[in-house]
Amino acid sequence: MVLELTQPMYVAGLILIFTFLGIFTEHFHGIDRAKFAMAGAGAIIVAGQIYGFYSPSLAIDAIDWNVVFLLGIMMIIVSIMISTGGFEHLANTLANISGGHQFKLLVLLGTAVTVISLLLDNVTTVIIFGPLIILICQRMKVSPIPYLLASALLSDTGGVATLVGDPPNLMIGSVAGIDFNTFIIHMGPPVLLAWLGILLAMKSLFAKELSQTAAVVEQKDVHFTNKRLWHKCLFVLFVMVVLFIFHHHIGWQPWLVAAACLTLLLFMSKHIELEGVTQHLETPLLMFFISLFIVIGGVEHSGLLQVLGQQFKPIIVEQPLIAALILLWVAAILSALIDNIPFTAAMIPVLAGLQQEGVNVSVMWWALAMGVGMGGNGSHIGSTANVYIVTISERLARNKGQPELAITPGLWVKKGTPAMLITLIICSLFLWLGYDYLFIDL
Repeated sequence: MVLELTQPMYVAGLILIFTFLGIFTEHFHGIDRAKFAMAGAGAIIVAGQIYGFYSPSLAIDAIDWNVVFLLGIMMIIVSIMISTGGFEHLANTLANISGGHQFKLLVLLGTAVTVISLLLDNVTTVIIFGPLIILICQRMKVSPIPYLLASALLSDTGGVATLVGDPPNLMIGSVAGIDFNTFIIHMGPPVLLAWLGILLAMKSLFAKELSQTAAVVEQKDVHFTNKRLWHKCLFVLFVMVVLFIFHHHIGWQPWLVAAACLTLLLFMSKHIELEGVTQHLETPLLMFFISLFIVIGGVEHSGLLQVLGQQFKPIIVEQPLIAALILLWVAAILSALIDNIPFTAAMIPVLAGLQQEGVNVSVMWWALAMGVGMGGNGSHIGSTANVYIVTISERLARNKGQPELAITPGLWVKKGTPAMLITLIICSLFLWLGYDYLFIDL
């Protein structure tokens, strides 16, 4: 059956294009991407009512509340953990363990960033560790650039391994019906190999900087602001991981697991003020997701995504491995140039439509997750975590009057892009050699 483009499809496509252009050019016009997403959501609802393919009620149904609620709840838990001083203590402990050996410190900090990004999103992870890395490097009188760059690369990479580690994963898992265990079992091995690849790449690319011995080895002790609360947070995180592992069996969605654990933490620490911790909610990010879901839902109801899905169907059915490799690299390149979330949102309905038709697109889901996750490492604007790391390095360079401390776009191309290419090659080999392992019924 050949589907033809209709006027509603053209209108929905134009709204999608203009919305994405506004989002992708945020760094040029200075208008927050959430505002463009909100404008696009309003436009698609109005257009849908005029042409009869969309309505406000359908727009509400299009929002993936599992993703929105989970992100919001995790933001609150993280704000509570930050207030305890536990992350500062962890960073300084790792600095002391390194004994002044820079590559050892890079591995220790990189491991901590990767492990934390398995549960917390990559932006939160670098917001926690970025300032700590600068402080530690100043005390040790070494350049913070290798560590800052590695933290961005490894937080992006680590987040690919789990269902809750990166927003695109949440979106993919929620629609494709992939549970926590299935996600980490299939994405854990390539992420581990990519993690090793990035560390080895950093050792080679920053060989000169990392060869120097730190002038100051022992760091000053950092005291917890609330040690008991930190331990309670760690206990609740442990409970959360256990529930994530069994959430599919008990019939709980990930957001409900996070909500139950947040409630447990609040009752364990009755002195926590909800008004204080909820002030750290990133409302613009949540509004961005809600609006983006509405836009994509409208485009899907117009029938445009079904037409696009039919165009991809032959190669996915006849050459699924080639299709997966193409998607991996296209997703990575686009994610390096633009934000990975809108691209993920646009691809999900296409793959979901094919899955509903009985086409096994399991390998395509994994290729999409790896592509948008690893591709974010390709440029300084490839992910929000990268932008944050670049921003704090530029601020440090200005404050110190040392331009060489800034991570420039050129420096990222020289150091970050090669690391991204290495991870893509690793993921491509994993797709090729582990095809049967990834090809499952969802």
